[in-house]
Amino acid sequence: MKETIFGTLKKLNFTEYEAKAYVTLLEESPLTGYAVAKNSGVPRSRIYEVLDSLALRGDILVSPGNTPQYTPVPAKELIKNRRREAEENFELAEKSLAELGRSADNRENIWNITGQSEILHKVKDCILSAKKRILLEVWKEEFEELESELRHAAKRGVNVTIIAYGEISANFANVYLHYMGHEITEEYGGRWLVISADDTEVVAGIVSLGKDSRAAWTRHVGLVMPITEFIIHDLYLMEIIEKHRELLEESFGENLVNLRRKFSIHPDFKKHYVK
Repeated sequence: MKETIFGTLKKLNFTEYEAKAYVTLLEESPLTGYAVAKNSGVPRSRIYEVLDSLALRGDILVSPGNTPQYTPVPAKELIKNRRREAEENFELAEKSLAELGRSADNRENIWNITGQSEILHKVKDCILSAKKRILLEVWKEEFEELESELRHAAKRGVNVTIIAYGEISANFANVYLHYMGHEITEEYGGRWLVISADDTEVVAGIVSLGKDSRAAWTRHVGLVMPITEFIIHDLYLMEIIEKHRELLEESFGENLVNLRRKFSIHPDFKKHYVK
């Protein structure tokens, strides 16, 4: 019986001598160091070192005096303390390893994601990990899938800014309604989604092809920077068009169609990224 208890205590970070001393005190206490050594079989030359270690860890208590006496922390309290310490260590390990993973892996990699649901799952991960700012370009269809995560991000203090293609309602975010969402869908042959989280992580891709949807996820600064700035420049354009639409359309046509045609390489003036 005692050997089983000793084995269990060793799994809780007790040495063999510490286990013997603690069990002896559970059986009878308070005891002097001399009595603990005598009853436990721990060598007298080691007993005070062992008792000091147990006391320092909080597993036993010491009454001061000319001849100190020792009493154990009750077994239930000991287990409770060990469980709390283990949970704290697991939480610390989880946090530190995750931080290490974020800093060490994927900084130089670009990952391909296939399938609409898989892309949206990765976007949700980005939203959940964001701490300062989310920049998002999204169509109404995908926004409805992401709204809950975006709302929770805003509640924890993240600044959420959305360029929306189609009417959406999001009182928790800065929303810019794109001036030609329907035309862009037709012109490009599909819907895209772009997100930048904290200027350190991006997901960008086509999300309207079901299982054939394609996106890239990366923390590579060579893509994070231009994609984030692409969203920011679209925000510049939204602000400029809001204030100077009449002048701009006089120069470049309705919804700036002449600009889009100027930089198209196809005779139908449409984009052909999606074959």
